[in-house]
Amino acid sequence: MSNSSKRWVHRFIWVTAVVFVLAAPWPGGRLLAHAWDTEDCQGCHADLSILEDGGGYLYVDSARYERTAHAEVGCPSCHESVNEDHPDDGVRPSRAKCGECHDEVEAEYTESIHADNATCTDCHNPHEVKPVGQVSGAQMNRPCMECHEEDDVVASHEAWLSQTTRHIRALPCITCHTGSKVYVVTFYVGTFEERAGRSPRVALATHEELMAKAERSEGVTSVIDRDADGRVSVEELRLFYREGRAEGLQLWGMMTPEVATHNYATMDNRWDCSFCHASGPGVVQKSFVALPGPTGDYTRIPVEPGAVLDALYGTPDFYMIGATRSKTMSLIGLLIVAAGLMVPLVHGTLRLLTIRKRREH
Repeated sequence: MSNSSKRWVHRFIWVTAVVFVLAAPWPGGRLLAHAWDTEDCQGCHADLSILEDGGGYLYVDSARYERTAHAEVGCPSCHESVNEDHPDDGVRPSRAKCGECHDEVEAEYTESIHADNATCTDCHNPHEVKPVGQVSGAQMNRPCMECHEEDDVVASHEAWLSQTTRHIRALPCITCHTGSKVYVVTFYVGTFEERAGRSPRVALATHEELMAKAERSEGVTSVIDRDADGRVSVEELRLFYREGRAEGLQLWGMMTPEVATHNYATMDNRWDCSFCHASGPGVVQKSFVALPGPTGDYTRIPVEPGAVLDALYGTPDFYMIGATRSKTMSLIGLLIVAAGLMVPLVHGTLRLLTIRKRREH
């Protein structure tokens, strides 16, 4: 065979090999030449027309999905079996198991009392899941309320928990029913409806409601972060309290875990009111104001360390034993107690000193 013929044979073998590699099936059934990416998937699944065709379970809100950690790995990472014929091939795409990435969480959850009753996706929509800091207390409780009716929860707690309904509506369930190590105070802007003889009804303000009161150019954060420095100071808290009340707005504070663990249980130390109401001084040094975004998630603005205590002394909307204590009021209280003790002491002393004279009379 001539050298020229050998070169053509080598070229043919090389081209054939390249074509084979490009056309060969890769893991999950995809072809390298027809690999899907997240943008391809969103082209159909983020289209609102999919809702009109009765495919609500197939719809993915792209704006909310982009705010999740899953957006970083992309759709094909969890749905590997999608090939170039999708969706005409009639094959339902594979779905990754949560434990493939979240093995520690899965191990922890498997040991909990919930493991036999709910799967990960019963509580978490993988296309919208967010960390604790990006959701409100009401959103944290929403999955719980799918199984635990509020009336039943109130009934099971009111035997020992005072102001039960107020606590249930104000606190995330995971504050008391997970073993998180770090807690902070998170404030949400709420609209308050006064009711005669009853506690005010609270509803978290929406993004649209706050934007109506904010500087449009600065965004919703300007409602409370007036100088736009990315931090809420003592003066800004006080200013919001003064002006916000006139507009029907107040801050609704609650203790929230920084990291949500999955060892759902009844924690023994939560039976003691002091877990929230006396452990406050260390906790409230770190706090945030959480403001709603247009897609329903929340952005937290850090509050100046110690500002909560300085701004809320004497404010009835925020009460934490040991945290909202005023040194001046404590001193006045001690003086009142001391004066009360002095009355019988002085009276008894005078009677002892005058006992001889009184006997003569």
